[in-house]
Amino acid sequence: MSEHVFKLPDLGEGTVESEIGEWNIAVGEMVAEEDIVGTMMTDKAAVELVAPVSGKVISLAGEPGDMVAVGAALVVFETEAQPTMTKAEEDKPEATADDIETEREVPKAKAGGRVVTSPTIRRLAKEAGVDLSDIVGSGRVVRSDFEAHLISTGTAPTTIKAEPTKSTEIKVIGLRRVIAERMTAANLEAPHFSYVEEIDITELEALRQHHNGRAADVNAKLTLLPFLSLALIRTLREFPQCNTTYDKERNVLLRHEAVHLGVATQTPDGLKVPVVRHAERLAIKDLAAEIRRVATAARDNKITKEDLGGSTITITSLGKLGGIVSTPVLNMPEVSIIGVNRAVDRPMVVKGQIAIRRMMNLSSSFDHRFVDGYDAAAMIQRMKEILEHPSIIFIPQFRHFS
Repeated sequence: MSEHVFKLPDLGEGTVESEIGEWNIAVGEMVAEEDIVGTMMTDKAAVELVAPVSGKVISLAGEPGDMVAVGAALVVFETEAQPTMTKAEEDKPEATADDIETEREVPKAKAGGRVVTSPTIRRLAKEAGVDLSDIVGSGRVVRSDFEAHLISTGTAPTTIKAEPTKSTEIKVIGLRRVIAERMTAANLEAPHFSYVEEIDITELEALRQHHNGRAADVNAKLTLLPFLSLALIRTLREFPQCNTTYDKERNVLLRHEAVHLGVATQTPDGLKVPVVRHAERLAIKDLAAEIRRVATAARDNKITKEDLGGSTITITSLGKLGGIVSTPVLNMPEVSIIGVNRAVDRPMVVKGQIAIRRMMNLSSSFDHRFVDGYDAAAMIQRMKEILEHPSIIFIPQFRHFS
C-alpha cells in the first residue's frame, strides 16, 4: 500500500486559492480513477475535479466553503503499489485549467460505460440506491431524467429527516459568496450616483410589434432589450467616458472603443453577467441572437469563463418585475450600469391632450469618482431622445446637433 496526495491544480486566471464547492466522496470511501471527487469554485465557474488514481479516501482538505491554496493537498488516497512510471508519463505536464474546463464542458464516458452526469445527480443516485446506467438520458443524465426514473420505478427519493428548529443555517459559498463580496466592494469603493428618467417608448413598441408581426421564425422576434442595447451603443459614441473601466491597481481609467456589453442575467445559482463582445459591430438581429445565446448559456450553467469577463458597461433588467425605480449596483470595474424598469401604459399629456402612452423608466448608476452628474444626466437624456425617435437607432452616423 502507498499514499497518493492529490494536490489542487492551478485553475488559471492567476488564482492562488480556490473554494471547496461540493464533495462527491467521503473519507473511507473507495474511489475509481476518473471519478469526480468534487467541485472547486473560481470567481467565474464551478470546476469539476476527477480522481487521478483509484484508491481509498484517507483525508479531505476541508468542508464546502473552505479555501484551499493551489498546490496544497486536496485529497489523500490509499492506493495499491504504484507501477514504475514511463519516461513519457514523467514528462507529462500537470493538468491545466483549460484541460479541466474542457473535460467539464465536453464530458466523455470512460471505458466501462461510466455515465455522464452532474455531481449532484451522482450523489442523489447514490443515496437513493439507483444505478445511473439504468436511467435513459439524452447523452447526459440530467435532473429530469433522474426524477422520471424515480417515478417510473416507484423509488422514493432520498429525504433527510428535518430536526425541529425555527431556523436553517445556509453557508454562504460558491457564486453567492462571490456576489456578496463584489456587491460589498462596489458599495464600499464606488460612490454611486443614480439617475432616473421616464421614456415614452410608444413609437419604439409600435416598431417592435410591426417587426415581430412580420417575423416568420419565432427566434427572429425581438424583445425590447436589443433596441435598448443598440440605443445605448449609439449613445456611448458621444459619451465615451461612460464606456470605461477603472484599473484600481494602476489607478488608471481605461476608455474603450469597443462596447463589450454585460447582460445581467438571473440564474438558479444567482446573478451572472455574460458578455456580448463587440456589440457595436452587430446589427439588431445579430445583437438579439447573441444576447439570447449568452443569457441562455448562463441560465443553463453552460457559460464559459471567457463569456463571463471583460465587459465595459452593463445593462440590467428585471423584465415584468422591473418596478418603477431601481438603484442598480455597479458591476466593477465598470463605471456605468443601465437599469431597465417595467413598461406600462399611462395617461400622459401630449400637445395639450390626454393620451395613453407606453412609458418606461431607466434607472441607472454611475461611479461618481469618474462620471460627473451632468455627464450622466446628459447621457441618459440622449438615450431618451434616441428611444423616443427610434429611427435614430438605425442611422449609424446620426449626431446630435442641438
